[in-house]
Amino acid sequence: MRGMRGLLRVVASSRRGVAGRSPVPVGAGAGYRRSQGGHISVEPRINERIRVPEVRLVGPAGEQVGIVSINDALRLAQEADLDLVEVAPTARPPVAKLMDYGKFKYALKARESRKNQAQTVIKEIKLRPKIDPHDYGTKKSHVERFLRQGDKVKVTIMFRGREQSRPELGFRLLQRLAVDVEELGFVESQPKQDGRNMIMVIGPHRRKSEARAERAARDSHHERGSSRSRAANAAAPEAGEAPAEPEAVPQPEPATAAQSAAGRSADSEG
Repeated sequence: MRGMRGLLRVVASSRRGVAGRSPVPVGAGAGYRRSQGGHISVEPRINERIRVPEVRLVGPAGEQVGIVSINDALRLAQEADLDLVEVAPTARPPVAKLMDYGKFKYALKARESRKNQAQTVIKEIKLRPKIDPHDYGTKKSHVERFLRQGDKVKVTIMFRGREQSRPELGFRLLQRLAVDVEELGFVESQPKQDGRNMIMVIGPHRRKSEARAERAARDSHHERGSSRSRAANAAAPEAGEAPAEPEAVPQPEPATAAQSAAGRSADSEG
């Protein structure tokens, strides 16, 4: 009980000593100047780099310890053989947690790598040994599309009846397909017999993330082109409107035959 009261008096005295003072970096003096420019670290501050008078301390298991001075928090971290990591620097006071910073940093990197990793998908195409040339072209176009998207393709040759005694037909068909798509993919798993089927796996030359980035860039370029065309169409006059016709100039009415005869007789009398 006496030890607990002494610890509380130490914490209370440390709070009174730092009340009303702004935190000053270690080693600051009359000639201290704030550094101008330089690299801004995005990593959290740990241990002695935490330069605040007090923190809201969280234990290694997530339990709330409370607001303690920075010296007491560093002492507790040293006794537990852990690091004091500032997890919420904008809070008042900042929140710090006792943890193993090395393990925390490793787990964070692993989480980011899993987030950016593209999931590999295996597509499947089924063929018959005696496939029609038109059907073969259609199946081959599907394989090429999958490889462009960065997906693996599992090609299955299905044998029926007497076709099972001619496995070389399926082997030659798989070799032909591998040669036809060699610019987009490579044979990752050689043809092998699996019961009544023969299976071969073709992998893409480029990763799925690269294919996704290229597709996004292509879609963005297409969207910009569409925006320009819409803007041009809005600026141009509508196609349905006819151009304005020039105003008609009134023409003098032609003289009648009686008026022309009267005019000639008047000229002759004169």
